[in-house]
Amino acid sequence: MSLTRRNLLLGMAAASPLTMAGRLWAAPVGGARLLVVFLRGAYDATNIIIPTGSDFYYASRPTLAIARPDPSNPLAALPLETAWGLHPALRETILPLYQKGEVAFVPFAGTDDLTRSHFETQDTIELGQDIKNARNYRSGFMGRLARTLTGVSPIAFTAQLPLAFDGGGAVPNVAVNAVGKSAITARQARLISDMYAGRPLASAVDEGFHIRDDVYHAITDKLKQASRGAASPKGFELSARRIGQLMRDRFSLGFVDVGGWDTHVNQGGAKGYLADRIGELGRGLAGFSEEIGPQWHNTVVVVVSEFGRTFRENGDKGTDHGHGSVYWVLGGGIKGGRLAGEQVPVEQKHLFQNRDYPVLTDYRAMFGGLFQRLYGLGQTDLQTVFPTASPTDLKLV
Repeated sequence: MSLTRRNLLLGMAAASPLTMAGRLWAAPVGGARLLVVFLRGAYDATNIIIPTGSDFYYASRPTLAIARPDPSNPLAALPLETAWGLHPALRETILPLYQKGEVAFVPFAGTDDLTRSHFETQDTIELGQDIKNARNYRSGFMGRLARTLTGVSPIAFTAQLPLAFDGGGAVPNVAVNAVGKSAITARQARLISDMYAGRPLASAVDEGFHIRDDVYHAITDKLKQASRGAASPKGFELSARRIGQLMRDRFSLGFVDVGGWDTHVNQGGAKGYLADRIGELGRGLAGFSEEIGPQWHNTVVVVVSEFGRTFRENGDKGTDHGHGSVYWVLGGGIKGGRLAGEQVPVEQKHLFQNRDYPVLTDYRAMFGGLFQRLYGLGQTDLQTVFPTASPTDLKLV
């Protein structure tokens, strides 16, 4: 194949660890940072932020329920507020942050999408549009946020640019779980730069290659140090530390997704599949908070999932697709150590369609309230990011 300008650019888009062009990325200096963590597959929030004050919970989950708080039982829930507890797999990671006021949980949160389809509802969240209107799949809510803010440096820690960042201009993406050296060699990079010499995009192309190389070396050098030359483990825990390093030094608006939360069968309780997954997530988030260093006080992390799961366990000792969920908000400067947002007693009469948590806090309203406080956005800008939605100020920041 001849080394034409078109072939080189196609190769760069397909093989480079970063997808970039058209914008110069300035390192943030002390500004606000936001990371959205998307748990794809719908995590069972009810067994993680546990309604320990609800007899109905224990009657509905005879094999899955986590025991009420008991200092003598290491598998019991960890006490949060009077009627709520935390999964014991988060004892060493999330609980200390909660006790320092650096984690808040928002129960009964979600969307008004009732399809209970992973793909439909994931799209609903990432697009951030009114579901009553036709969807524009070229406009995600983080893309609109990136265009609204001044001086923000966005990045997606994903193999492909997520729908959430569509319409945000040239947003780089890097798969932090498996970063390999780009197929574009140094010689080819010079040829591409030469092709653009004197053109309007010349500086952006050059900067793009610099970012690609910087991210590659930042990640691989860190991995070599941490693993002493051994093959790096895959998983969110190590990925989150790499994300923390990059957001500490260069990027201020990030997105990462974590899969494996669709627990229809043998979900487990205090131990088992879900416990292992949530333990990994907790270690990752705690590692991120450590790696980002002093910038943790300028950082907000929001953990979401497309929907919750059925309140009652199913016949396969798992849970099925539900509706309302529990979102997490973390950061060194948030007003945490509490459960935020509207709540109702966890009783059968309050279930949505007699099967799921209801949605009392709309995710667009929650994010809108965060953006209002975090970035000082006015109503016009908020309507650009979340059309037709009104912000709900949960006073998280």
